[in-house]
Amino acid sequence: MLCVLGEVTVRDEAVDLGPARQRCLLAALAVEGGRVVAADRLVERVWGAQPPRRGRATLYSYLSRLRQALAGAEGLAILHRSGGYLLTGPVDLHRFRELTATARAAGDPEQAARALTEALALWRGEALTGLDGEWAEAERERLGQERLAAERDLADARLALGHGDRLVAELAAQAANHPLDERVAGQYMTALHQAGRTADALAHYRLVHTRLAEELGTDPGAPLRQVHNRLLAESAEPGPGTRTARQLPAAPRPFVGRSADLARLDAALDAGGTVVISAIAGAGGIGKTWLALHWAHRHAARFPDGQFFVDLRGFSPDSAPMDPAAAMRGFLDALGVEPHRIPLDPHAQAALFRGLVAGKRMLLVLDNAADTRQVTPLLPGSATCTVLVTSRFRLTGLVTGHAARHLPLDVLSGAEARALLTDRLGAARTRAEESAVERLIALCGGFPLALSIVAAHAHTRPHRSLAALADELAELGLGALADDDPTASLPAVLSWSHHALTPAQASAFALLGVAPGPDIGLAAAAALVGEPAAETRRLLLGLEQASLLAQDARGRYRMHDLIRRYAADTASRLPEGAVAAARNRVVGCYLHTAFAANRLENPHRAPIVLAPLPAGVTAEVLPDERAALAWFDAEHPCLLAALDVAGAAAWDLAWTLETFHRRRGHFRDRLAAWRTGLAAAEHRLDPAALILTHRLLGRAHADLGRHDEGIEHLHRALALAEAHADAANQTHTHRTLAAAWVAGGEPRKGYDHAVQALRIARTLANPVWEAGALNAVGWYAAQLGEHDHARENCEAALTLFRAHEDAEGQATTLDSLGFIADRTGRHEEAVSRYRDALTLLRAIGSLYEVAGTLDRIGSAYAALTRHRQAREAWEEALELYRRQGRDEEERRVRRQLDALPSTRD
Repeated sequence: MLCVLGEVTVRDEAVDLGPARQRCLLAALAVEGGRVVAADRLVERVWGAQPPRRGRATLYSYLSRLRQALAGAEGLAILHRSGGYLLTGPVDLHRFRELTATARAAGDPEQAARALTEALALWRGEALTGLDGEWAEAERERLGQERLAAERDLADARLALGHGDRLVAELAAQAANHPLDERVAGQYMTALHQAGRTADALAHYRLVHTRLAEELGTDPGAPLRQVHNRLLAESAEPGPGTRTARQLPAAPRPFVGRSADLARLDAALDAGGTVVISAIAGAGGIGKTWLALHWAHRHAARFPDGQFFVDLRGFSPDSAPMDPAAAMRGFLDALGVEPHRIPLDPHAQAALFRGLVAGKRMLLVLDNAADTRQVTPLLPGSATCTVLVTSRFRLTGLVTGHAARHLPLDVLSGAEARALLTDRLGAARTRAEESAVERLIALCGGFPLALSIVAAHAHTRPHRSLAALADELAELGLGALADDDPTASLPAVLSWSHHALTPAQASAFALLGVAPGPDIGLAAAAALVGEPAAETRRLLLGLEQASLLAQDARGRYRMHDLIRRYAADTASRLPEGAVAAARNRVVGCYLHTAFAANRLENPHRAPIVLAPLPAGVTAEVLPDERAALAWFDAEHPCLLAALDVAGAAAWDLAWTLETFHRRRGHFRDRLAAWRTGLAAAEHRLDPAALILTHRLLGRAHADLGRHDEGIEHLHRALALAEAHADAANQTHTHRTLAAAWVAGGEPRKGYDHAVQALRIARTLANPVWEAGALNAVGWYAAQLGEHDHARENCEAALTLFRAHEDAEGQATTLDSLGFIADRTGRHEEAVSRYRDALTLLRAIGSLYEVAGTLDRIGSAYAALTRHRQAREAWEEALELYRRQGRDEEERRVRRQLDALPSTRD
């Protein structure tokens, strides 16, 4: 059942509404959105300025007939109310307006596009068809403008998603029909730019500029000029708003041959298309990554807006292929997106990424892909981006579904293999032993990885003849290279390389193969191999020279997948217990360094007691809080991997990561860490550890919006704390329960738990804990309107926090006092409190709290009619809310901004 702008259908059959003026009457009621319309106004709308002599009587007759006609329309009814009449029930116009309002309030262009598409689908031709008169004509024009505005908004949303190449034809027609509409012109220019036709976009701007000058005697307005300036800037340099990613590893040296393959990649780039993808297929060690990187560096200038690189670990020896969401998180990090801005949903992350790269000239190198499903979520939606994928599989799904150009990669030719060895060893040495060179080429089977290892050993042993090296290689054998899956035979080459290592190098090589994490730093490597840092550096340098290890620009060490698999296999030959001891050492290094880093981050946190470092292991020395944070950032993937092999120490490691995870916004990692920590805590004879684990696991659930799971763990923590008379954990758990209940919509329960926390805290002789509980009581009392009680508690809390130099505690308490002052009409005091809070919060990097305080200081400014400052605060809060995925707060602040007067202070 629908009321479609004057037409009524019931079960898809039209209802006869009688004469045109009777239908006009229904339309006059329908457009009001359920509001009462006075009888005199209805008469005016139906008959205009000269109604018939018995206009009211006729109106009542029409209303009676309409009621009868609508009797079978479920939900539709005309009701009499004091002052007039109203139409109730489903009206498409009302639904259209609801959907367009939803779209304009949405921060996500995908959500906006869905809502606007649904809204525009409700239109069935021109509004109020068949109706005449002054009111109907004016209303038809107004409704047509609403429809046109929605169409323009939909085009904006689709352009924000990078769909400009699909909109070019539609917007070209719009631009032709509305040659002086500057919004249409800007949309058409953006679509052309996203389709790779920036020159055409700039030409269209010149055309519009000329028409405006000739026909209206004016220049383009600021919005259209901004579009023009953006296209000019982006055609010359990376656009503003995102960080320019430069992730390509160093170009391979040397690189020889592959001229035909490079030419095919060039042709794929020049051909264009929706997304240019060249899937380079080939076996492990065939040189896919080298080819991709060499080509990428040759063409880097064609991608001034950035180059991404990610190893998808499709065939990693010690882990499953990388989750596309993890790769996407890396891309967003590289673009400078703050952790709080990154949404939890992978689809939303992909939409954010596509929006950021829309219209940009970027290159993505997706290395070592497992299958098409791993790659598809990472593809940008813009034709200006180029994607290069390497895999051991053909990725026919990419070829079929995304028009990828497939490039199978074969072994090097004899001439190319000879050029590689000559480049590495020098022409004189290869000319002196030409027959030995030919034997080495034949034994390596043209595999670039095998040839590189041969060259590395020949280079590092200059006094050994190439013939002797060929004899050793022949003795180990490479016959399996002729197999359909030649990756199975590369260990023969690696075993030969391993055979040439010193015993210390061979042991280090094996242990690196079983180290937790995708890479490793020098200090952790020293703990792993059980040697001092200087000796470890020498061992790692030997492995680099043997082409078994690579060091990146950050000084971290990483192995190729195949090499690491072989290294892990060789670890089984080490003496019994050697691997377990090495893992114990590296976990000890990570744990004690993380503990020291946490103490720098959060010195007021009650420390735990760690087991001593294993003999001979030294933790890293971190001089200050900034160094601690940088260390956590660099080692975070390794720390997460260490959790899985840490055994009983997993609980301690989860504890050390807590502050970092909270401040960096790694909420899912925090939840995973405490789940692992819980398993370890359940095996410890330490009730305090189990209590703390349930409490922090409950907090992790609650911070992710998982209210029921959070409350369940918190109740367990409280029950255990009470059973063991653990007063400290009781007060901490009550405070966490307070926050969880308030977040769940029950402020009175939250207040009661805060009061319990304060009662217990006062018995513990810990002034910082007491201050935290005082502030909690004050904050929740303020939520309940008990402002005098709230102020008293927060003032006491602030005094204690200042006495003990707790910056975070001072900041949150100042925010509470600002809120109380604002609620009691003391707006100047509120502004002062909020400003002091913001200074401290920014200093400690607590952006989550900064957003809330900005929101509240904006309200205080608005109450003082300082509208410019209110707008500035709310606009900054709005951006932070958007980045942090706090949709409800974002919508509320948008409404606050819309309600602000547009005049300056």
